[in-house]
This record gives sequence, structure tokens and C-alpha cells, in this order.
Amino acid sequence: MTFSTGRKITALLGAAVLLTACAGKEERAGGAQVSSDGGWNVGRPVVKVGLITPMTGPLAVVGISQENSLKIEVDRLNAEGGIGGAKLELVTRDSGLDPAKAVQAANEFAGDESVGLVIGPALSAFYNAAKGGFESGRKVNCQPMVATGDFSGLKYGFRAQDPVSLDVEKMLAHLKSQGVTSIGVVYEGDDAGKGTADEVKRQAEAGGLTWKGFEATRSDDQSHRSYVDKLKDAGAIWISNTASGAKTMAAASEAGYQGLIVGGSGARNIAFIEAAGDTADGTLFAATYYPYPSRDDRATWKPAYRKHIEEIEKRFGKNVGPKTGAESPKAAEISADCVLAYTRAVEQARSLDPDAVVAAIDKLEIPDTETPSGNSISPEKHEFFGLDDVHIYQWKKDDKGWTTVETSG
Repeated sequence: MTFSTGRKITALLGAAVLLTACAGKEERAGGAQVSSDGGWNVGRPVVKVGLITPMTGPLAVVGISQENSLKIEVDRLNAEGGIGGAKLELVTRDSGLDPAKAVQAANEFAGDESVGLVIGPALSAFYNAAKGGFESGRKVNCQPMVATGDFSGLKYGFRAQDPVSLDVEKMLAHLKSQGVTSIGVVYEGDDAGKGTADEVKRQAEAGGLTWKGFEATRSDDQSHRSYVDKLKDAGAIWISNTASGAKTMAAASEAGYQGLIVGGSGARNIAFIEAAGDTADGTLFAATYYPYPSRDDRATWKPAYRKHIEEIEKRFGKNVGPKTGAESPKAAEISADCVLAYTRAVEQARSLDPDAVVAAIDKLEIPDTETPSGNSISPEKHEFFGLDDVHIYQWKKDDKGWTTVETSG
């Protein structure tokens, strides 16, 4: 419809009068309603958090743990009022370890305006296939289960996990302090395996350690003995973050391997202990804060982490290995960090606009005493955690059962 100049002026004056009359009640800002008393409202009743993860199949324990932690954190935040007057709602899609399903779910969430934050899809290869859709769809996403790859070139993607580069840096420093002079890798030949092997090789050679090579495993391997035999002279063997790492542990024991078995944060999963049994004793792994299942007094745990884990135990129980009795929480607390960071950023930006939210995430400074994971969140190049958040733990078995012991912080 075409307006004359006179009618435009009249309309503008009328709007000005209306805004003046409403001053002291609320004003609109970037889709949000901001009141004069400092409160604000996002203008919708619900903000959805999308989770893409394996809820079925061999890695279902990962997905269930993620969903548990997100339920705890979403409920906590909603009890405190949600964000901008809206409640958070968790929506889960099962990838079933199928890359096509993962990408389909990612595209669904990327195109859904009611979804403010997406967590997942878990696993590096799946995320690599999905991240382009998130970028083109301007969808804020947070990845707690993607260890390889570079997030610095992304605008809307953040990593809430210790990247393999930091795990390797912390582990190699520890190995050198123990007199280890060489290392090799046994891992799947996928994106995660290749990325891990490349990082270990690069840092080992730069740090003066001898590189013994990369043995790429296959999903149908019944044994990893042949791979271990090729690396028998290595001072340490880096194993997979997935359950196949347990096969490498068992093969090392069978071969009488005399070096150290080391890995990333995946090795904290008691599925490794269940599959490898006593051969897992002594395994070293680099991970973010993980005082469970240590025998330390829980009063020494970081407060928000302790509260999160105890709520997990109360509502969902804990994992107990039927063979070994090893215990772990039914939680993936770094997933909860994603929701905490997103809500803090939305509150600071007073907007759900993706560009405003990612700019606010980049400026976050959340101390480790306030996060569900017990790690500080201080994003740099879209990485939530830094080298100081990575620790070296060791699985130990004694007459009281299995425990983890921190050997380097």
C-alpha cells in the first residue's frame, strides 16, 4: 500500500505518542521486551534446546548420559526462572550412530526458529557433516563430544570438551616427565582417529619424542594384537576414545607390552574397564575435571559439580559394571555446561538473536566453582576449556575395587 508523505508523518507521530504513553511499562529491543524496572522478556513462552546423540546402539550410554545431565540443568535453570521469562525445553533426536540421521536432525533443528541451542551431533565425523548447516542456518551449537577439528573458523559453533590438541599436550608433558621417549597410536581410521594420530605425531616430533606410527583399526577386528605387535617398542601407545580402545588394552596385556597405555577422556568410561578387565589397571587418560570415582572426600569437590553429580545419582542412579564393579555417574556434565553458557549469554545479550548470543558467549568468564563440569568456561577461539582444565588421571585397582587417581593437573 502507498502512503503520502503527510500520512507517513501522521503515522509516525501517532507511534511516538503511543511509545511515550507506554514508557515505564516496556520497550521492544531486538525481539525482546525490556521493562523500565530492568526485567526483560524474550517474547515467547519456550526456548528449545535440541540434543542430537546416540540414544540406541553401542554408544547409547553416551546419549543417555548427555540427556540426563541436560535434564538436570534445564530443570535447575527453569526453577530459577528460565531465560527472559521463557522456560527451557529439551528436545532429543536419536542419531543411532547413523550419520544420515544425525545430519537430518541437525538440518531440522537448524531450520527451527523455536530452537535456540543445539547440542551435538556427537562424534567428530557426524559434526563435520552437520556443521555447515548450522553455519548457514545461523544456529548456535555447542559440542561436548567432538574432540578433533578446529572450531576457530566457525561463527556459531563452540566446543565444550577438551580438544585432542590439549589432551596430547598435557599427556606428552607427563610422559616426558616419566622418561618416556617414544609413542604410537592405535585408533580407528576415521576422522577422529586420523586427527588424533596427526596431533600426537606433530606434538611428539616437536617435543623430541620418537614417532612409532599409526595403526588404523577396523570395526570388524576381533583382536588388536597385530597392531600392538607393530608398536611393541613404543614407550607409550595412545588408544581410541571409543570402546575399541579396550581391545587395544587387552591386546597389550596379551602381548606382554611393557610400555604405558594412554588415551583421551573417552577412557574414563567404565565400558573400558568392563571390556579390558584387569588389563586396564594403570591406564592413563587426559580429561577435564573428573574426581569420580576417586575416594576423595566429596567435600573437596568443586561445588556446582558436586551438586550436579549428586542430583544425577538421586534421579538416575549410577553405572556399575556387572563384571568389575567399577562405577561412573550416569552423566555427561560437560553437556550441561553448554546450556549454562547459552543462558548466561542470552541474559547478557538480552536477546535470542544468534549473532548477539555468540558475541556474548565469546566474552563469558564462568569460574569452575559455578559450572556443572567443574571446569572454567572462558571461550577462546570458540573453545570453552583451556590447558589448565585438562588433568591426567590413572585407573587403579586395589582390594577395594576400581578408582581413578589424578597424577598431573
